[in-house]
This record gives sequence, C-alpha cells and structure tokens, in this order.
Amino acid sequence: MTVSLGFGAAVIGGLHRWVDEDTALAAVDTAWSLGIRYYDTAPHYGLGLSERRLGRALADRPRSEYLISTKVGRLLEPSPERAGQRDDGGFDVPAEYRRVWDFSADGVRRSLESSLDRLGLDRVDIVLMHDPDDHWEQAAGQAYPALHELRSQGVVSRIGAGMNQWQMLERFVRETDIDTVMLAGRYTLLEQTALDSMLPLCVQRGVSVLAAGVFNSGLLAVDRPPPSATYNYAQAPADLHARALRIGEVCARHGVSLPQAAMAFVAAHPAVASVVVGARTAEQITRNAKLFAAPVPPALWSDLVDAGLLRQDAPVPS
Repeated sequence: MTVSLGFGAAVIGGLHRWVDEDTALAAVDTAWSLGIRYYDTAPHYGLGLSERRLGRALADRPRSEYLISTKVGRLLEPSPERAGQRDDGGFDVPAEYRRVWDFSADGVRRSLESSLDRLGLDRVDIVLMHDPDDHWEQAAGQAYPALHELRSQGVVSRIGAGMNQWQMLERFVRETDIDTVMLAGRYTLLEQTALDSMLPLCVQRGVSVLAAGVFNSGLLAVDRPPPSATYNYAQAPADLHARALRIGEVCARHGVSLPQAAMAFVAAHPAVASVVVGARTAEQITRNAKLFAAPVPPALWSDLVDAGLLRQDAPVPS
C-alpha cells in the first residue's frame, strides 16, 4: 500500500496564530500542485474558518479527484455576547461562535449539514468523531450508529474517530465497525505507545490509520528543536526535548532531516494509510512534501535502535 501525504487544515484555521486569507489559500493551492489529494478539517478548527477556507480553495477542483474528511462532536453556536473577543479554544480567530459538545444522533446530522454548508460541498468522504474522550457513552451509543446509518445510505464513504489518545480509539476498533481512525501524536518517532495493541488490531480488523501529529505538535518539526519547542501543544518537558535532540543528532550523521525521519518512520507501519501534516504557508507544505518523498538510509533506523532511541520491534521503511 502506498502511503499518501495528507494536508491538515487546522493551521489555516488560525491554530495558535492568525493566518491571512491569501496565505491560507496559497498553502492549499500549493498542496494541490504537489499532488496532495487528501485534506482534513473540522468545525473546531478556527470555529469553522478552516472548513470555509478549504472549501474556497478546492471549489474549482474536480470533486472526484480528492478526498476530504471533517469531524463531528462539537456544534458551533453563535455567541454575540463575546463580540470583539478572540477565541479561547487555541485558535486566533474572532469568538463569533462557541463550541458545544454534542455526540447525539441529531447533533451528528446537524454538524455534518453545517460542515457541508461551510465547505460548499454536497458530500464529504470521511466523517470522524472528534475527541470523544469524555463522551464514550454518547459517542458509541448515538454518534456511531448515526454515522453507520449515513454510511449505509451512501451519504459518507467512511466513518471513524480522531483522538490524541490510542486507548479509546482501540476500543472503537474492537467494538464497532468503523473504517478508519485518526491517531494524533501517539505513534511518532518520539513515542510509540500505540504500537503494542492498537496498531496491530487495526491491521487485523482492516481499519486504516490516518497518522496526525507526527511532529508531536512541534518537537520533531525542525532539525534542532529549541528549548521552547512544543509537545502536545505545551512546552516540551526537558527529558523529551533532550531525546528529540539525540534523535536529531543521529539523523544528521546520515544526512537526514529530523522531520523527514519523523514522517518516514510513521509511514512505514502497515496500518497507516496517510501521514497528515499541517501547513500554514506554501513554503511549509513544499518543504514537507519534499522531505516526505526523500528516501532515508536504512542504517539510520538500526543506529536509532542501537542508541536506545527507537523500539527494536517498530516497523521501519525497507
């Protein structure tokens, strides 16, 4: 199976800092010109801004030539009482809406209808339950059956869940008939906590993995991460920062960029169908695509294992 590079559209929705419209659309246009055909978004990303921008950027593209995923679980409701304020959910955008958790069947349908309106589309290919960490009962008991019905009706092609943890994703894979999961940050060059049970179960059940957060939110994004580098969207602990530096040193000895190795490693697992990376600018997605396509010397992986920086049983590129 050929693993594709996917475009994560959270950053063009203003993740952490504002992105102007021209810059955001240029990033998507460049991704398209580089052959990227899978795009992931969500209502959460910029309070709908990511979906609106992605829809505008893809409006003139042949619909049959790309895949798009969005998510359910957070409804957006107008919040006029916060006029003039900025969003407090991690995105530098006006607080015109507020997020309301809702994994009910009705909430799923309303969320998807609103997403289609923002995207300017009549269908999306993949719908994921978004961060149901504290909502298992409603997500499994109501959202999943609603998505199952939408899939059986042909409204969507694939259904699943996207989370920053692997344990509940594994439960979805074991107990439901989902097609795919988006695993963010729990299978990376820095940590492989999903390797023991979740990823093998995905292979066994035929559930594809969309690997996101492969740079652990920043720690693996550059060759020598600074002390201020982030891990899980907060400043990286000193021990993990030191480990990332050591991995980077081994990569440098082989003439390999740290983010290049980070993407190549994740793509090697047989469960992974796409490596999804965010890009704020055309330059960032160009760099990522170039690194993703570049081969990595096999000796790098054995040197990382010998240095105690990589699990010996982790699949690596052949």
